[in-house]
Amino acid sequence: MPATSFTALPFASEKVVRFGGRRAFLQRLLAASAVMPALPSLVSAQPPEIVNPRATDGDDKVQPKWDHMLTLTVGNSNADLNGSSDRVLQAAVDSVARRGGGTVQLLPGTWVLRNSLFLSSRVRLTGSGADTILTRPASVSSVLSADSDWYDQEITLADSSGFQVGDGVVLRAVNPHNGAATVIKRTLTARSGNRFLLSDGLRENLWLSGKPTCDSLYPLITSEYSSDVLIENLVLDGNRAETGHLDGNYGGCIFLQDCSRFTIRRVEARNNNGDGISFQICHDVTVQDCHSHDNADLGVHPGSGSQRPVLRGNRLERNSQGLFWCWGVKFGLAEENVIDGNRLYGVSIGHNDTDNLMRNNTIRNSGQFGVLFRHEDRGLDFWPNRNVLEGNTIENSGGDDGVAIEVLGKVRDLKFVGNRIIEQRGPARRTGIRIAAEAGSVHLADNQITGMHTAIEDQRPPEKRG
Repeated sequence: MPATSFTALPFASEKVVRFGGRRAFLQRLLAASAVMPALPSLVSAQPPEIVNPRATDGDDKVQPKWDHMLTLTVGNSNADLNGSSDRVLQAAVDSVARRGGGTVQLLPGTWVLRNSLFLSSRVRLTGSGADTILTRPASVSSVLSADSDWYDQEITLADSSGFQVGDGVVLRAVNPHNGAATVIKRTLTARSGNRFLLSDGLRENLWLSGKPTCDSLYPLITSEYSSDVLIENLVLDGNRAETGHLDGNYGGCIFLQDCSRFTIRRVEARNNNGDGISFQICHDVTVQDCHSHDNADLGVHPGSGSQRPVLRGNRLERNSQGLFWCWGVKFGLAEENVIDGNRLYGVSIGHNDTDNLMRNNTIRNSGQFGVLFRHEDRGLDFWPNRNVLEGNTIENSGGDDGVAIEVLGKVRDLKFVGNRIIEQRGPARRTGIRIAAEAGSVHLADNQITGMHTAIEDQRPPEKRG
């Protein structure tokens, strides 16, 4: 039977193609496409704008802006709930959260917390400014006097004086299997003599061979696995002089873990024996117009894996380090902050912290470096690549051999543009920008460097300087 001849349509099926031959079909398809008008794009560059959203079950990201929400006031007196401990604050938060969210309004007053205030999703915690103070008593400590296994939910203390049911505690020991540090945060929920029931199982071995201890240490405000929370207009005082140390991987005046969409604004975080504000694996956290000062460790600590933090308009003063980008913090913005008088570094950025922008900050009187790009030789490419310093003022960094911007390791694709680097105390042996020999590309443009012994010390070979 002779082959049937016909004109193939551009969208002919494979079954039709066989009658005219595959090559003939492709030729006709190309010819037809040449004369057909271009089809409009079916995918826009941006998703449609959300206008007048409705409350939809299960959608916890986009909500209408309600004019009035459930509000509970808490005060030392004359409020919906009255008291001066963490228990009344927690009762208010839990009550609002159980009803789907709302505001806990703290009136002027002082609350002494023996445990953290645990925040839940869709809760607004708002104070009355400098007259709303959350603080803590002196911490107590004891060694454990009996072994506890990983499946246990109790501990025995050698000295239980000073501990109460309801206290927040941190249990620390040396792991008996590998020598690593064991750190467990729990609440004491019941007792018989020196034996205490814990709020959850240990899941780690606390054997006497690891020298386990129990300390009444905890963040003042904390949250885990929650979202859409506001903390504003209050003072958090960590009572540094009378408390033990708890580092920013576990504590702070504020400590968040695995949270999203938090806003912390107009909060004073001070005098903590640890960090001021720390958040770990938390995304879309905004810290704005806060004052974090006189803490033993870090002023603001965007912790491991945190994506898209925004740090704006804060004052970070007299901490060990002002702003510490931890591990894997990406696509963050730090702008218009004043970072002053921190004992080591104004800003430190390192392990896999990439694609962050630091602009229009004032960084001054840092103890060693104004800005440090840390040496991160832990793997193939854990360097803080593709970060930008733009429009910052960096003044009086370090001692006689201080450096305003120290670039270490194999970091690459940095941009330093339009910064003012100033030394007002005399040049001594001071350096404006120092770039390590193994560093990759560092783009320098329009930076003003004055008062230094050495403006730029570029240790890279000439062919790498660009």
